[in-house]
Amino acid sequence: MRNRFKHSEKGFALPLALLLLVVMTIMGATLVTISSNEHNANNDKDSNQQAFYAAESGISVAKNWMVGNVNKFSSTPPNNLDSKLRFCKASFFPNLISSNNGFHTERKSLNEVVTAAGVEATRLSKYSFEYFIAYTPGGDGNNSAIIKKAGTNNTLYTIYSCGCNESKDKCNAQSNIIIPLEAVVTLVN
Repeated sequence: MRNRFKHSEKGFALPLALLLLVVMTIMGATLVTISSNEHNANNDKDSNQQAFYAAESGISVAKNWMVGNVNKFSSTPPNNLDSKLRFCKASFFPNLISSNNGFHTERKSLNEVVTAAGVEATRLSKYSFEYFIAYTPGGDGNNSAIIKKAGTNNTLYTIYSCGCNESKDKCNAQSNIIIPLEAVVTLVN
């Protein structure tokens, strides 16, 4: 009877080893897939964050430009602003009444405004911003908002800035991550 019992267990290790191999392979493949998806999500999040920082840099550069060029503002802004913009489209900003009321537009890569060297300079060159300055829409539906207080006329301007996850030459509105931001600025006369 003992001989028959030992004979029935013969070859049991091979199917068990194959079953464990299949289970471990499925678990390993699942872990690799999850890890890969998390890595891609992290890269996307990093690109979005850097594009946001680029848009913020555009607002800072625009403010500095405004301080140095107050005398260049006229009562009638130039037309055809849309033709000067590459990726920061007026349609990104629902508060903008007319895209033809912009005063100044500029486009730069982050490495042009942030001092860095080596790998960091290369990384910064991959992100860019574009901005334009326009009158802030007034409460009455006009294109300008003028605050009259104590004998002064203070004009409100809005800086519309977009950050992009590509260099200023490669970025376009169809194929890149673009983060739009806007900031209202008051020029005191």
